[in-house]
Amino acid sequence: MTQEKSNHVTLFRALQQVASPARLTESLVLQRPASLHNALLAGLQAAITVVLAAGALHLCAWSHLAAYGGLGALAALYGRTAPSHQRHRVVMTAGLLLVLPIWLLSMIGLAPLSTTSMLLTFALISGCLAALVHRAQLGLPGVVIFIFAASAALTPASDWSDAMARAGAAAFGVVSAIAVCWTTEHWRQSLPHTTTAQGSLPATPRYSIRAFLAVSLCTWIAAMIAQAAGLAHPAWASIGAVAVIQGAHLPSTVHRGWQRTLGTIVGAGIAWAILALHPNFWGLLAAVALLQILTELFMGYNYGLGQMAVTPMALLMTALASNTGAADMAIARIYDTVLGAVVGVGLALLLSTLEERVFLEKHHLRL
Repeated sequence: MTQEKSNHVTLFRALQQVASPARLTESLVLQRPASLHNALLAGLQAAITVVLAAGALHLCAWSHLAAYGGLGALAALYGRTAPSHQRHRVVMTAGLLLVLPIWLLSMIGLAPLSTTSMLLTFALISGCLAALVHRAQLGLPGVVIFIFAASAALTPASDWSDAMARAGAAAFGVVSAIAVCWTTEHWRQSLPHTTTAQGSLPATPRYSIRAFLAVSLCTWIAAMIAQAAGLAHPAWASIGAVAVIQGAHLPSTVHRGWQRTLGTIVGAGIAWAILALHPNFWGLLAAVALLQILTELFMGYNYGLGQMAVTPMALLMTALASNTGAADMAIARIYDTVLGAVVGVGLALLLSTLEERVFLEKHHLRL
């Protein structure tokens, strides 16, 4: 049998194994978190920072930019397993990767570009972020947070000063994150430094280019399909697809697809219930803070459980900056997530190497 035929057969077998009910069963397994203490601290640091940054902006002339302050505050999520003397460098690097895409996409959006052109730009910037995150070895929670922040800038700015104000609000959130992490760092337990699945690869230009190509392609395909399907938020599909391909290997990629889909369905229902109460700004902000803590506590047990908190948190942060109806946002999130999961798993399978597909087969046969 030729190598080409062997690859073809293995790909077909991999497709069967991806669709096996065993992948769904595996995705429901609970794990033991590396440190519940540190997970709680990371959630508290991010929650406090979001409340400080978004709350302060709401009380001043930049109240319409409070959500961007909350996005910058997400820098507090990074460096949780880094040595204490490196934590602040990681948070500052993460902050830079949050602010720059918001500023860049906001400025580019001032040009008379079509939606398709903006989504292509978004895909290329997402790929650059993936390469930089990998190169800098930032670790958890990976590139998805940066792409989520960048997607907020797809809403056109009114002028260049508005674009600069967005970046300024995000930078204020980053400064708040640095301050909160600096004052609470002594509460963190020392653990071995770990990274994301991407970070487990060597920090070389070769793998950074691979990350750029994979994430750019994944983001672009998901966004184009979502746009063609008439979905209101194509970037949400892109985020879902990228989150899925962050799995360390094919089995974990499929698990993430199931976990993200099921968790999003539940989380969208939670968001709908909260938004149906028509809470004011402070009610929304309190809910975001609580969900941020729950996300960090749940994620270590199961990615799907984490999505039950991540989804409403993301939707509520979107609600801070828009007046979209609760039901509309919740349903749109489900559609986009399912599409993103399918694109992510499909692309991971198509781009997989023979060794990766053989690993999937061995994993399947061990069950």
